[in-house]
Amino acid sequence: MALFDEIKKKLSNEFIDIVEWLDTNDDTIVHRFERYQNEIKNNAKLIVREGQAAVFVNEGQLADVFQPGTYTLNTQNLPILTTLKGWKYGFDSPFKAEVYFVNTRLFTDEKWGTKNPFMLSDERFGLVEIRAFGTYSFRINDPGKFVVDVVGTDGNFTNFEINEHLKSLIVTRFTDTVGEANLPVELYAANTSELSETCQEVMQPEFGRVGIELEKFYIENVSMPEELKKEIFEYSRLDKLDMTKLAQFKAAKAMEAAAKNEGGTAGAGMGMGMGFVLAQQMGNMMNPQAPQQIFGTQAPQAGAVAPPPMPVQVMYHYAVDGQQMGPVSFDRLKELFAARTINRDSLVWKQGMQNWLTLKEVEELKSFLGGSVPPPLPTA
Repeated sequence: MALFDEIKKKLSNEFIDIVEWLDTNDDTIVHRFERYQNEIKNNAKLIVREGQAAVFVNEGQLADVFQPGTYTLNTQNLPILTTLKGWKYGFDSPFKAEVYFVNTRLFTDEKWGTKNPFMLSDERFGLVEIRAFGTYSFRINDPGKFVVDVVGTDGNFTNFEINEHLKSLIVTRFTDTVGEANLPVELYAANTSELSETCQEVMQPEFGRVGIELEKFYIENVSMPEELKKEIFEYSRLDKLDMTKLAQFKAAKAMEAAAKNEGGTAGAGMGMGMGFVLAQQMGNMMNPQAPQQIFGTQAPQAGAVAPPPMPVQVMYHYAVDGQQMGPVSFDRLKELFAARTINRDSLVWKQGMQNWLTLKEVEELKSFLGGSVPPPLPTA
């Protein structure tokens, strides 16, 4: 009985003269057309639909590739296979060849992301950890290369099988690209569009080696630890604030809080003090020529000792690309450091210095680097 079943199977497959594939699964990239012993009838019809390509493989060797259309399979439409088989005067039915249908449509909204945070070196914050994730889209642009180099003999190659390889490739090239960009860490999230385009250009040759085109690559988010975010926000605020005004504002708030403490004598005294100050300010506004008093103390009269002269502002010279620049003030030099025109290793000089020194070696400029270290205690 089994013998007759085998004969019936052979006869039914030999007379099948249409080779086609109807895609019923959106995740399938490559489907192998199955026949009895890979036999195809002479002058059979090959139907390749839009978004597909048909790849003929003979004994593991790439033969012919067909784009969308309807073809009659004979020596005229199978030039490479005819050469491989040595058919000089045509061939007898049936002939053997493996046929792989490749899905060439665009695969969209594929996810990628860094499973673990990776390290970056920042000039101000040192080593930092960041994560990133996004989406990408791809298509098979060289079906023959893809079947030979990636699919092999897999009869049903799915999207999941290639995605794991592509995700690893993307994360590796993304990490390399971000490291070479050498941007301040807070600028990565603000430049995702430019960074996405750069990463796509870097990754495309890697995809092309296996017959895949990276159509789009998007970075949706670049994140960092909350502690680092707080440091960056504080650094940004300090860079923009007028420290004198900030100190006056905090002192005023402290006096206001103390004045509200009606239960203590300190609060009462503070409230009186604030009243004196406000009264004095009102009086000064009404009579600018009147001598000023501070908490009841008479301001110095004519003939009193004159105040010392105003301090002379220190001016700095700095070097950029081997060129001497300046002079500029302390505040302007700080702005140049914040804008990354100069860094901790830039050479600076001021009046009284014998030689040029790096910025990090000048005592009063160390505050640019974030934080300050007090001098050693005096010895007894």
